[in-house]
Order: sequence, then structure tokens, then C-alpha cells
Amino acid sequence: MQEVQDLFHITGWELHEVGEPPRIRTWTLDPEDLGSDEVLVEVAGCGVCHTDLGFHYDGVRTKHPLPLILGHEISGIVVSSGPSSSSWVGQRVIIPAVMPCGECDDCTGGRSNVCSDQLMPGNDIDGGFASHIRTPSRWLVPIPETFEGDIAHLSVIADAVSTPWQAILRSEVEDDDVVIVVGCGGVGGYCAQLARSRGAHVICLDVSPEKLDSMARLGFEHLREVSGETSRECRAWLRELTSSEGWASKGWKIFECSGNPSGQTLAFELIGPSGTLAVVGFTMSKVSIRLSNLMAHDARAFGNWGCQPEYYPELLERVLSGAVNLLATTERRRLSEISEVFESTHHGETAKRTILIPDELWEG
Repeated sequence: MQEVQDLFHITGWELHEVGEPPRIRTWTLDPEDLGSDEVLVEVAGCGVCHTDLGFHYDGVRTKHPLPLILGHEISGIVVSSGPSSSSWVGQRVIIPAVMPCGECDDCTGGRSNVCSDQLMPGNDIDGGFASHIRTPSRWLVPIPETFEGDIAHLSVIADAVSTPWQAILRSEVEDDDVVIVVGCGGVGGYCAQLARSRGAHVICLDVSPEKLDSMARLGFEHLREVSGETSRECRAWLRELTSSEGWASKGWKIFECSGNPSGQTLAFELIGPSGTLAVVGFTMSKVSIRLSNLMAHDARAFGNWGCQPEYYPELLERVLSGAVNLLATTERRRLSEISEVFESTHHGETAKRTILIPDELWEG
């Protein structure tokens, strides 16, 4: 006779009204209610992203109506499943931030990141600021059994690390390329580390001396504080630097990661001959640019939304091999401190990516 599984008692923190502190929600889940291809993941950690802050403070609309549990940078362990997903039970996993349907024209045509039927935790479905999350199993990324660290630190791979990785792949960053990262906190810092791991010469631009100091501690040497500096002055410095180092004067690959209007304007104005601009950061604000620069320089610009799930295995292997220093760039806090963490992150008071840990798993 098949053993009957107990109900799962779940706790989460939901956004119920824009600008109001998240409130606690508790509920139970009967494992029998899981769809055939669904799993229940016990959350080990969930990173706090500026997208979450956009939903919380700026009124950026979630696709699922409020109330909704936010959080899309999730790692954990599968504790239950539907009938066709039982092989996942007990497996440690990362949940991709964007999960496509895998069957539509966009998915079969290589653009699954814009699948109209995609699911994003904390946007389309309840997310990871909870003790558990119910999710499809199709795109789960298994964490190697050989990994001996805290899998909570791997949660940020789901977005902060994977999003710039896709932009790097689409920009075709190669050995000896000149890569310029505008905005080096969070996503930008991971972008710089990943570009370096592909052999690129990386230059970091930011308005914050503290963020540039953090990049210096990660071994980056070519740093520039651009606060109050014109794009012309910045271009002149870049030309002088690349010339003195013997690097390419054309074909620069620029990654806009600040999500700030001034950063986006600077990044666009740095485009030169045969250059590439990847827009990775997000802002609701508009910018004024001369679009003909792209034509004049025979350059290209593209936006990057999330990361296609098929890119995750190689990325995870690269991260675990040391390409990205997660321990130095993340900090752990209790999930019950979510309101304080949101506030401090919103006001720029946190230098590291914060990962919220369910209180029952907290060990300090």
C-alpha cells in the first residue's frame, strides 16, 4: 500500500500593496495536488533583486495580481513531486528566473527568453521569499553532488549571474576583447567577472567609489569613477587606456548594468566603430540619445531579458570552477528581516547581494 505523504506547511512573505511592508502568509499544500510535472522545492535561499524593488516600491506591475510572493533568485532541495517528476526528489537545484514553455515558435526558434507563456517566480507565480516554492520541473538546474558549500549562495546564479552571462554569450565576448561595464554593483560585478573568465580586458565604470573599491578587491585594475564626468572625457580616457595597453581601439563591447538613466546615456555614447552595446540594467525612466550613432559606427545594440535555461549548466560549471566569487559578493539575512532588507537595498545601503534564508534554516 502506498504511503500517504503529510501536508506541507508553508510560510511566505507577500507583497499585498505597493510600498507597504511584505506581510506573512501561511498555508498548507497536499502533495497530491502537485501537477505531474511539478515539484515542491524547499528554499535554501532567495536573492533580493532590484526587480523585486521595482515591484515593491515603483509599482511595476506583476503579471499575477497582488497579493504575490516575490523572489526569483532561488536555490533549494526538491522535497516532493508529481508523478512524472519523482526523479527530482532529494536533488539540490537552482530554479531559473525565466522558465519558457519550450514548445512555442519563440522557444523552438532559439528565443525562449521572450516566450509569451514563460513563468517567472515572483511575477507569474509565487516566488522564493518563502519556505517552499511550487514550480515546474522541466528547467530545474541540478547542483552537482560534489559541491560541498552552502547552496544558498548559488541562488543568485538564477538571475544576477545568469542574466549578464546570456548578454556575454550574445555579444560573443572572446579572448582579448575590450569589455566596458557601466555600473559595477550586483549584476555589473558578475558581468565583469564572467567577461574576465573569457579572457577579455575588462574596464569598470561607476559613480560609486565603494563599488569600484569592491571591484578592486576582486582583482580588477582598470577602474574609473565617472560621477560628474562627460561622455567625451570618459571616451578620451578610454582611448588613452586602450592605446597604452595595446588593446583594440574598435569593436568595444559595452554592458550597461546600472539601470540608471545617466548610466544608460553614457553607455550609448561610448559606442564606437563596430561596437556592441548590451542593455542589461532596467529603469522606467526615458533617455535621450542620437540613434544614428549606431548607423555611423556600424554598431549594434540589444536588450537582454533573463537567461535561457539551456545556458545554465555551462554557467554553473564556470561559477563552481572559480570564475565568480559568490562568497565575497553576497550576504545572508533571515527571511523574516525582509522589510529591513528591502529598505536598505532600496536606499543603496547594501554593498553586497543579499540572500534571504528561511528562518527555520538559519544558522547565523
